Amino acid sequence: MKIIDSQSKAFKNEFNALLGRGKMDMQSVEATVGLILNEIKIDGNRALNDHIKKFDKWDVNEDNQLQIDTTLMKKAYDSIDSTLKDALHLAYDRIYAFHQKQLPKSWMDFEDNGIVLGQKVSAVDRAGLYIPGGKAAYPSSMLMNAIPAIVAGVKEIIVCTPAPNGEINELLLAAMHLCKIEHAYKVGGASAIGAMAYGTESIPKVDVITGPGNIFVATAKKMVFGEVNIDMIAGPSEIGIIADKFADPKFLALDLLSQAEHDEMASSILITTSSKIANSAREEVYKALGKLDRKEIATASIEHRGAIIIVKDLEEACVLMNEIAPEHLELMVENPFDLLPRIKHAGAIFMGSYTPEPIGDYIAGPNHTLPTGGTAKFYSPLGVENFMKKTSIISMSRQGMDEIGHACALLAKTEGLDAHQKSVESRLD
Repeated sequence: MKIIDSQSKAFKNEFNALLGRGKMDMQSVEATVGLILNEIKIDGNRALNDHIKKFDKWDVNEDNQLQIDTTLMKKAYDSIDSTLKDALHLAYDRIYAFHQKQLPKSWMDFEDNGIVLGQKVSAVDRAGLYIPGGKAAYPSSMLMNAIPAIVAGVKEIIVCTPAPNGEINELLLAAMHLCKIEHAYKVGGASAIGAMAYGTESIPKVDVITGPGNIFVATAKKMVFGEVNIDMIAGPSEIGIIADKFADPKFLALDLLSQAEHDEMASSILITTSSKIANSAREEVYKALGKLDRKEIATASIEHRGAIIIVKDLEEACVLMNEIAPEHLELMVENPFDLLPRIKHAGAIFMGSYTPEPIGDYIAGPNHTLPTGGTAKFYSPLGVENFMKKTSIISMSRQGMDEIGHACALLAKTEGLDAHQKSVESRLD
């Protein structure tokens, strides 16, 4: 894991390389993804079944069906350990409570002249959730995607998750039951995105697709945007940490590795004002690496996508971190709330030494589906509004039309839209 000094001659080039961390070469898979999507669009279930057989190695038939039976979800839920069940319920309740505070409200504004303007907020009819998986367990992604849709009031939630050899992880099934999912399907990758975007004989077309995935899933979401809405185009996971001389090097190391173990392409970046902390944190990283179950993945990430930057002060640290705009940002400084006003761009901010990033992944409450690769400059975390839409309301009175209609007619005339002009003038005295 390299240590870089912000005052060095090579810093600009090395920092620019870090800024380019989020570039996924979608062009390399666009042709393949486009073919998959087109086959789903034209052939529906037949193409879907072919893709499942090819990529997940099982046949859709009477014994192994595409749709996941809700009785299997309940069975899985009933069979899990009570302590784990309590943890799932605690996570559910905290995530629900946080997202309930996000609910936007409809409103009306009544002017004295009888004009009424307003905004009606309503949920989409059907949401599609992509939950990565297979034999791996991602119940947290299930909760984080389903609960905002539930809070928003979405009537029908469709879940797609990959099932290598037709198998679904028991803990994911339990989380589905907890979220009262009734429509879940064993299909993953670009095929799942196409099925939810266009609809097949088995999987209905949705209005919005949310959820993380690999480069094929991200590319598919990008390509179907416009046919449906999407939450964001997310890449590999990442963490940024700002640390001062008071930070604990062991905490820093483990938090950096918490993202590195996700993916070889994950990024872990520490910015610190202390050269002593920089060297100690680096030493702790390599000390902890050998003890990880996923040490090969974490090592590749740390070596190729990890960096420690030494800066002259916290002001410079904030400037650089705002340029990075990380998915997760930890403020491991003596007074994190003093630093908060200087942070403009991050998916989620974790304040202080006892707020590690994993607490946000599972149980704190805010959503863990976050913008990556610097897109926190313009994307927000997944939330209730991703499952809702706004409609404007306009009501004109006779008096109101007399007051503002002449200006409207003039603007229409200026744009050369004759029917627009006459439509307004026909209502004027």
